[in-house]
Amino acid sequence: MKLTYGIDDKPKFGQLIVFGFQQLLAILAATIAVPAIVGNGMSQSAALFGAGVGTIVYLLFTKFRSPVFLGSSFAFIGSMLAAFAGAASTQLGYAGLICGAIFAGLVYVVISAIVKAAGVKWINRLMPPVVIGPTVSIIGLSLAVNAVGDLTKGKVLDAAGASTASPYVALICGLVTLFTVILCSVYGKKMVKLIPFILGILAGYICAAIFTVIGNATNNPALQVIDFSVFADMKLFAVPDFTFIQAGTGLKEMTGSYIATVAVAYIPVAFVVFAEHIADHKNLSSIIDQDLLVEPGLHRTLLGDGVGSIAGALFGGCPNTTYGESVGCVAITGNASIRTILTTAIMALVISFFGPFVTFLATIPNCVMGGVCITLYGFIAVSGLKMIQNVDLGENKNLFVVAVILICGIGGLTVSFGNVTITSIACALILGIITNLLVNRKKTK
Repeated sequence: MKLTYGIDDKPKFGQLIVFGFQQLLAILAATIAVPAIVGNGMSQSAALFGAGVGTIVYLLFTKFRSPVFLGSSFAFIGSMLAAFAGAASTQLGYAGLICGAIFAGLVYVVISAIVKAAGVKWINRLMPPVVIGPTVSIIGLSLAVNAVGDLTKGKVLDAAGASTASPYVALICGLVTLFTVILCSVYGKKMVKLIPFILGILAGYICAAIFTVIGNATNNPALQVIDFSVFADMKLFAVPDFTFIQAGTGLKEMTGSYIATVAVAYIPVAFVVFAEHIADHKNLSSIIDQDLLVEPGLHRTLLGDGVGSIAGALFGGCPNTTYGESVGCVAITGNASIRTILTTAIMALVISFFGPFVTFLATIPNCVMGGVCITLYGFIAVSGLKMIQNVDLGENKNLFVVAVILICGIGGLTVSFGNVTITSIACALILGIITNLLVNRKKTK
């Protein structure tokens, strides 16, 4: 695709701030969702700070050649829960998060060394476009349920934890967001075309705010979309509860059996996420028209991801991974400037200390983010399909590979071994590789 800003391009300072904020909005919901799901007092602000640290580390290892943001990885949620479940105290649980991230990072370091020695040609043979294309599509399609589910939900919750807003009211706000993003991206000129997500979120937020004000004035919960009450206890500045601080005396409590429990929970998942790492970078490569597995090299992207996860977990507790939302933002806006990603990372560090901003971001309704995510996840799915546009699907051998990946991925096939779960994306990719090898085996005489 034609990029408005290439990797080395330098947008003006004011533009960088706006572009960085847009990227931040794209990755925010998922990044802070992981600590919220894991619970145990984990800080969302610390996770945001850790994502910023991890991204900067990644950019350093990749020589500032790979324009993608790293955020909290959903794949490790089960591993993180296992670290807390096996801990005798909360402090030990936090120490376990750091220990687990180190194990996962070391897996990436080892694989990176292997790739450095053996090259990447074997990966291209193992995962040609007929395999990697539909796998990338699955990354977007597997998130479709989340986007559509959010489209009818607001931020105000009842005693049971359900959204009080009418699904139709929330849907209106979500569609206002969606169509604003589309119209700005398609018909916008200059700056408008480059910031469709910011304009879309603002339009959706204003719409939701109007409904909420009317709902509050008339005491009608069905119109209350935004929870403004969270501003009441807001602090101007607050230091996030960093993981290494929360761990406290946890390191002294560690035993051999607990370390083994954490290792078993994290290491296998790291191998699974490796497959998703390749799919993300293949997708990004197709968008910027540069093979990132060659330059800066898969060994560098793996090192950046692995070491970035360790660094990020020290602060936020969550191992990081490259974000499809970030890739989708690059694809839709045509902005692959590495300076934009660096600006986003710096903003994540700064904003995590600034109470009003974090609180404002937290009030963005689910329906508004759902409208944005329909476009982000949709672009990921479509970019995967574009990878197979030159694949001859008239050949049954190709058709079977694509069919197996799509059906297993969309169907949500997962395999669990204790606390370790192989995600649907990884299962689809593994079965796709096996199918591709099966149908393309050389005939023997």
